[in-house]
Amino acid sequence: MNGLCNGKNVSEFHCRNAFSELSIDAKKTPFQCDHEKSRKESEDESRLPVLEAAYTTVLQALGEDADRQGLLRTPLRAAKAMQFLTKGYHESVYDILNDAIFDEDHEEMVIVKNIDMFSLCEHHLVPFFGKVHIGYLPNKKVVGLSKLARIVEIYSRRLQVQERLTKQIAMAISDALQPAGVAVVIEAAHMCMVMRGVQKMNSRTVTSTMLGVFREDPKAREEFLALTKNC
Repeated sequence: MNGLCNGKNVSEFHCRNAFSELSIDAKKTPFQCDHEKSRKESEDESRLPVLEAAYTTVLQALGEDADRQGLLRTPLRAAKAMQFLTKGYHESVYDILNDAIFDEDHEEMVIVKNIDMFSLCEHHLVPFFGKVHIGYLPNKKVVGLSKLARIVEIYSRRLQVQERLTKQIAMAISDALQPAGVAVVIEAAHMCMVMRGVQKMNSRTVTSTMLGVFREDPKAREEFLALTKNC
């Protein structure tokens, strides 16, 4: 969707789907990628019995009979679920951005908003979830739009706090693309505030990270916030 805002052409993209210190310039061969994936799968498989035993202990500590029919396979299911919910520890931006950064003579704002995000609070191991809005000002390089959602996925599939998650996403994009600016806003509901504690059903937490032009230029920041509000 092309629009006009503050006299600038703005490319706005709606996305409802998801950098380390490693350099994007280095390329991984398909063989290397397959080998890495196989190694990670083997590691998960080897750790599964330990996680399963831990969940059995938790059930027993709660006073449950871990051998009753409804719970017989619960420790294994829970262990596999936890591995999936934290799979971001085994992934890096290097892996997903390989060959997905393109030279392009485009210097106007690019926004991908309404990216669904699910993560686990590291304090209580309960979910928090919401939407992520990302904007960047290209510096002659653009990235495949789905890769921005994948970056969100990498960092959200870890034990997190929302403040750190917001910054990690922004820094990853900045390191990978070297753009003129990056802006990330997350709005999320935290089950640690809804299901327990203060039990406030309608509370939402909003965090933002602004880098480069978005931090230095109030007009650029206001333009991004105006385009991402009321989503």
